[in-house]
Amino acid sequence: MLVGYEVPVCAQLFIEVGSPVEYKNVKGHIYDIQGYAVHDGPGIRTTVYTKGCPLICLWCHSPESQRHEFELGYLQIKCLGTGVCENACVNACPVGALSKNEPVEALNGSGLIQKVSIDREKCTGCLKCAEACITKALYPTGWDTTVDEVYERVIKDRGFFKNGGGITISGGEAMAQFEFTLNLAKRLKDSGVHICLDTTGFAPAERYEEILPFIDLFLYDIKHMNTETHKKLTGVPNELILENARFLAQHGAALQIRVPVIPKLSDSEVNLRATAEFCASLPRDSVKLVQLLPYHKTGRMKYERLGRKYKITNVEPPNDEFMQKTLELFKSYGLNAQLH
Repeated sequence: MLVGYEVPVCAQLFIEVGSPVEYKNVKGHIYDIQGYAVHDGPGIRTTVYTKGCPLICLWCHSPESQRHEFELGYLQIKCLGTGVCENACVNACPVGALSKNEPVEALNGSGLIQKVSIDREKCTGCLKCAEACITKALYPTGWDTTVDEVYERVIKDRGFFKNGGGITISGGEAMAQFEFTLNLAKRLKDSGVHICLDTTGFAPAERYEEILPFIDLFLYDIKHMNTETHKKLTGVPNELILENARFLAQHGAALQIRVPVIPKLSDSEVNLRATAEFCASLPRDSVKLVQLLPYHKTGRMKYERLGRKYKITNVEPPNDEFMQKTLELFKSYGLNAQLH
């Protein structure tokens, strides 16, 4: 039972008595399911990644998660040339957004090939070229699914959920597809697995109140303490995010707060100290862990696949000495903190 939270009658039935919880087999958009995940909560987990996010963080390493609709991705290295598929992708495009590039040497040295290029201004996102691509160099950034389909996929991994592991619902922002996320959490809760919800905190408080009985641990992002700076970095202010963190903490939620450390953007001592002070102001029994996430570059190539530009090319990852100093700062506030 969650401490300090008045569990609705419907939730009491399955939590206290063991009756099956009711859920709806609603549809959702996801872009990935990853097994053996070790960075999305405690233990070994399987993570479900939903599409759509109200935030557009400058350092986002998963740009394919940002839009709710499916986009066309292009992994050029997988394209074997239009001669192999007889121009299938070019011919499939109804608006002429695909064309053949200048000939280049094939990677296997077999001769010259012509790969395709995409006119993103013309592309309507119909994805017919992806359907025609035999090598899957052209691909959609996700697929339609249902609660039951996701459940049947992820529950197969339960034998691997070691060291307190389980299933994490992530994004994007999973709360942006609230009906899907809520019903998936209900379906999973009834199976007895440990459930994490990875969230930016940018959703109505009543939605967090409704989903709270079905979540064992919230992975909660605090990206910047200054609301004006937060809006510049993510596209939204931070008041709602901080209010929801307080609400969850005061109503018995278990929080693992995650703090991105981005050089030149969020790594000032003023911001880091304000973040530590905020975390320390929350009920101590609620904040289980504060994780410091150093900036990394691994998501940059994904922008190219979507025909977008990465906006913070002049930023480098923080060094180990700085991260250790930041860790000590958070620990000085009595917080259980660690480096990611």
